[in-house]
Amino acid sequence: MAKRVLIGIAGGTASGKTLVASRIHEAMATRDVAILRQDSYYRDLTGLDAPTRSRQNFDHPDAFDIPLLVEHLESLLGGGEVDEPIYDFTRHARTPETRRIRSGPVVVVEGIMVLVEPRLRELMDIKIYVDTDPDVRLMRRIRRDVQERGRTVESVLDQYEGSVRPMHQQFVEPSKRHADVIIPEGGDNRVAVDLLTTKIAAVLAMAGGAGSAIADSPRTTEPAGSTGPGRPTVKPEAEPANQPAEPVAREEVKDARLQNR
Repeated sequence: MAKRVLIGIAGGTASGKTLVASRIHEAMATRDVAILRQDSYYRDLTGLDAPTRSRQNFDHPDAFDIPLLVEHLESLLGGGEVDEPIYDFTRHARTPETRRIRSGPVVVVEGIMVLVEPRLRELMDIKIYVDTDPDVRLMRRIRRDVQERGRTVESVLDQYEGSVRPMHQQFVEPSKRHADVIIPEGGDNRVAVDLLTTKIAAVLAMAGGAGSAIADSPRTTEPAGSTGPGRPTVKPEAEPANQPAEPVAREEVKDARLQNR
């Protein structure tokens, strides 16, 4: 049986981790990608009353049920299936329902603390950190928590100031040093995602998996001079016959910020 590849995607709150995981899923042609979200593995606080639950620090590594997450990842890497918990963020508790996750050639785990925990890093073949400006992350967080989790703007800002920002500085940001690849602006950085999917194909091939499962990822050619946030314009050009290709542009390498390890 071919070895499965585990990719860990970390980064601050609302940095774009889920979008990167989705881009990886899209890049797979015919193979399944199993995705686990660390947010689903918050400890079950059902035994606490609602006011006590709401006072918990959900941005500390101890807020997560790491043993269960490790157990599920090991099962997926062994070709099994797992029942991922479903967490209700409005009640700060798990629901009775679960989500069945089947294994695939590529397994992805994404969350703010996945590079903090050594037991998770030891399982990973590729470690990614999504690096997005704090003001962008805060705006996304406010929008998400108000629209999807029934929060008020004031409560989101109080939590951000009281725990999200200090825990990011203490735990999440330092975990960047463990990353093999740092992606500015997340899934919107098409150059970095293209390079990443090429690397996944190489790792699958080395592991005896189906490297051909990676779809050709077409580059979007934008009008000259256009610039998307964190996404430089890429214009493929034909090379003259019998001439060596030009070196990769410095801007492309800088945007991907690949770490040679």
